[in-house]
Amino acid sequence: MSNCLETIHFDKMIETDWPNVKSIYIEGIASGNATFDEELPSWDVWNRSYLTACRIVVKEAGRIVGWAALQPISSKKALAGVAELSIYLGASSRGKGIGSRLMAYVIAESEANGFWTLQSGVFLENIASIHLHHKAGFRNVGVRQRIGKLNGVWRDIILLERRSNTVEKR
Repeated sequence: MSNCLETIHFDKMIETDWPNVKSIYIEGIASGNATFDEELPSWDVWNRSYLTACRIVVKEAGRIVGWAALQPISSKKALAGVAELSIYLGASSRGKGIGSRLMAYVIAESEANGFWTLQSGVFLENIASIHLHHKAGFRNVGVRQRIGKLNGVWRDIILLERRSNTVEKR
């Protein structure tokens, strides 16, 4: 495992990363437990949905194996420091500690950019993601029952949040 962690690094996500990012996103869609998206959005749709700050790719031996990005939860100025976290890791890179490193990196980047709260909505069946969030200091806020349909089936999510200890709440 230490060899793997020595060969990973983080970069700001750029448009030319999209083919690799979308491949990982497609894996998440196919799993049925990572997103309510049933189809892959285009780059333009994805790009408009996510904040430009804190778009991160993680590379293992030079190959993109995961990504993280933030979405605004509201257009209200008072909530400008609160964002929804999306974090994805390719199946072949799971269980190596890369997800924990990516989570720590995106949290540090979010704090450097003034975010005081990150939240995530995770399908209850996605135990690995829930565990990853708990390890990173997220707490359970509650379960949102039948919050949305995926492939015609109502699904529940657990709402998780992490409050920064270093960013002043404005």
